[in-house]
Amino acid sequence: MTDTTPVRVLLADDEHLIRGALAALLSLEEDITVVAQAASGPEALAMALAHRPDIAVLDLQMRPQPGREGPPGLDGIEVAAELRRRLPDCRSMIVTGHGRPGYLKRALEVGVRAFLPKTVSAADLAGIIRTVHAGGRYVDPELAADAISAGETPLTPRETDVLELAADGTSIAGIAERAALSQGTVRNYLSSAATKLGAENRHAAVRIAREHGWI
Repeated sequence: MTDTTPVRVLLADDEHLIRGALAALLSLEEDITVVAQAASGPEALAMALAHRPDIAVLDLQMRPQPGREGPPGLDGIEVAAELRRRLPDCRSMIVTGHGRPGYLKRALEVGVRAFLPKTVSAADLAGIIRTVHAGGRYVDPELAADAISAGETPLTPRETDVLELAADGTSIAGIAERAALSQGTVRNYLSSAATKLGAENRHAAVRIAREHGWI
């Protein structure tokens, strides 16, 4: 007998318009039900634990929401890692506008089952949700090819995150606030990243990392 129970989905994205549009489009699918939505990493984790979805569709980079409980700066991959530990029956997918090879590697390491760009169509997203729910995996072919050509990054995940935050010229204080780290720790991460990349400063480190597709 065929199981007709809808796939229970959690949507997490800090952009309300995108999240709402996805929820509306997925609601048109008879076999998919959006049971919860979240605007931040900590909220996504809390909602997942409360609603126990089959699939968590997570934005990669979600800004911390002021006034909300939970650790700040929790990104989609970190949420996926927590869900794997605390809610192993929930399978995670990453939908992102930042398809860097380093992110793909991190995602796969923590058990993410699908990694795809935000340019994916609603129909394709629904199909990938079904694939993941059935036990399959999906990685966008272009992102996979970029990851293969980029090679192995020498940077740790935290060095990568801090270096990317530095890419737009943000001050040390600004990076520290956004990453929920002390300014001294940010300086240490940036110095370590520059040393590993053979760069004379953080600006050169950003350029080198971008050239290799590591941020």
